[in-house]
Amino acid sequence: MKKLTRKLMIATAALVVGAGAASAQTLRAQIPFAFRAGNKVLAPGAYYIDNLRSVISAPVFRISNVHSGRSITVLAQVPADPQKGWAQGNGMLVFACVSGDCTLAEIWSGSESHAYAFSRPKVGKGEEAYLREIPLQPGKGE
Repeated sequence: MKKLTRKLMIATAALVVGAGAASAQTLRAQIPFAFRAGNKVLAPGAYYIDNLRSVISAPVFRISNVHSGRSITVLAQVPADPQKGWAQGNGMLVFACVSGDCTLAEIWSGSESHAYAFSRPKVGKGEEAYLREIPLQPGKGE
């Protein structure tokens, strides 16, 4: 399953780049902890989040470090309902944290009727699990 997901992510990213897709909206987040997105661990800092309009049905997001310019492209797995407490217009990143290691679990732009979920880490017996929410702000275009 992991190999299939990885291959789909690579194929989708190639299609997006090849088609010259542009971001529909750029958002910005200040993430105060290291986190995993896709198969990479990213450092704390300021990030741009772009929803790339893919040529297939699954959305693709680019997460770029504002200062270094390094980025990763991740493929959302399923649409999800935004949390009831989230204010319309204010996007949100959700991280699933297990024993202090956090993984990107959900992105909501604040303007769409649904959020996008990503695979979450499995919780082992006796491990502490919690969610961390980071608000998104409008970001300047690149």
